[in-house]
Formats: sequence, C-alpha cells, structure tokens
Amino acid sequence: MSANPLVWQQATTRIQQFYRLTKPRVVSLIVFTAVIGMFLSVPGAVPLDKLILGTIGIALVAGAAAALNCLVEYKLDAVMARTKGRPLPQGKVSVPETLFFLVIVGGFGLFILHQWINPLTMWLTLGTFVGYAIIYTVILKPLTPQNIVIGGASGAMPPVLGWAAITGDVSADSLLLFLIIFAWTPPHFWALALYRKSDYAKIGMPMLPVTHGEEFTRLHVLLYTIILCIATILPYLTQMSGLIYLVSVVILDAIFLYYAIRIYLHYTDQIAREAFRYSIIYLALLFTALLVDHYFYF
Repeated sequence: MSANPLVWQQATTRIQQFYRLTKPRVVSLIVFTAVIGMFLSVPGAVPLDKLILGTIGIALVAGAAAALNCLVEYKLDAVMARTKGRPLPQGKVSVPETLFFLVIVGGFGLFILHQWINPLTMWLTLGTFVGYAIIYTVILKPLTPQNIVIGGASGAMPPVLGWAAITGDVSADSLLLFLIIFAWTPPHFWALALYRKSDYAKIGMPMLPVTHGEEFTRLHVLLYTIILCIATILPYLTQMSGLIYLVSVVILDAIFLYYAIRIYLHYTDQIAREAFRYSIIYLALLFTALLVDHYFYF
C-alpha cells in the first residue's frame, strides 16, 4: 500500500506533461474566441449541448494541433530559451507517445464535432488543424518571413468554428471576427519575435526581424496595428455591434496603437514584451466587449 502514493504521483506527473504538450495557455485563448463566436451567432441563448460538446471538440483538436507543433519542432525547441523547458526537449515524453496522444485526442475531438455538432464544423476544424500543424508549422515557418501573415489564417478560425457549430453555416459576421484575429496576429507575434530575435537567428528560422532587420519589423508592427484598428471598427459600421463595443474598442485600439508607436519610434525589448503581453489581454477584452454588447446592444 505504501507504493500507491508514489505510483499516483508519477501518473499525475505524466498526465501533466501530456497536458503541457497541448499548450494550454494558447488553446485557452483559441477556445475563448470560439465560444464567443458561438454566443454571437444567435440572438438569444446558445443550446447547452452544442455549447459544451462544441467547446470540447474544438479544444481537443486545438490541443492536438499544438502537440503536433511541439513534435515537429522539438529539436528546435531544445535550442531556444523560450521553449527548451517543454516536455519533448526535456525527454519527459517520447516522440511515439506524443504522436499516439495527438492522434487519439485530435481524432476524438473530430468525432465529437461530426457526431454531435455538424459535419461543416468538423471539416472546418480539420482544415484549421492541417493549416496550423502542417502548412504553417512544417512548410511556411521555415520557408518565409511572411509565415505569420499567411499562417495567421488558421489562428483566426476559432470564432468561425464556434459560429458554425451553432448555426451550421459561415456568415459575413463570423468572417469579420476572422478578419480581426487575422489582422491581430502579425503585430502580436512580431512583438515577440523582436525581443526573441537572437533565439530565431540561432536556429535559422526566417522570422521577419532576422531576415529584414528590426527597423523593418518595427514599421510593420505599426502598419499592421493600423490595419487592426480599422478592422476592429467594422463590426460597428456593419451594425453587428453597438456603442458598448465601439467605446471599448476605441480605448483598446488606442492603447495598442500607443505600444506600436513606441515600438517604432523608441524600441526597447521591454516595450516589445509589454506590447506582446498587452496584445493577449487586448484580444480577450475585445471579444468580451463583443459579447457584452451582443446582449446589451443599444
């Protein structure tokens, strides 16, 4: 009996390592925007069964995509300071274990979406998986400094998936949500790439600061932030949202633009770190504002 606590502790530790493969912080933002997409797709309450099962299915496939990303890049992750503590570089899980895990998790997620949500959502989610884990991670990321821009299409899909899970279709409003995240991705990630430039240079990854220099990247952070600010006004202009959202997004955009201008004119690694952290808060608050406005529209 005395060995039981030790066995339990070891099992718990193993489960935690597999959980870490799914990049839970990244997946939580993906799932959050997908859930907001669900609520925005209907004027009233979201059917509880579709909300729960759709969220689980999308989360499982997103976690599988993250695990495949970890699997493909584990040798590179071992070199970079930001990623060397991940389970695969540390040897806490093996390559075959990771492959088995992601196939089971991803397959179960797709099964849930097909059986209890609708085939469209399943196919869109599978396409998102392929876009992120294969097209972005395997092909675009080591090939072009525009990897973030092109690959951002996969990262922008969650609210569309949530929308389709409830309505069974893709509407113009759901594509506006897609556009917002698509425009948000470059300034969000390039802020990170700027202060992690040496890591990317070390592994030969053609990120924009490595291939085109810091000044060029800082300018593009500013330009894409301006594009983002324009995109985020569109839900109000198309009457998808009202004044609550408009006031919120003007404030959020002003802060984001402030960071982008500081990055361009007075760059320091600290400013880039602050901008990167704010960009995550920004997206969460923006989608929260959309949700609040949806139910208290005036």
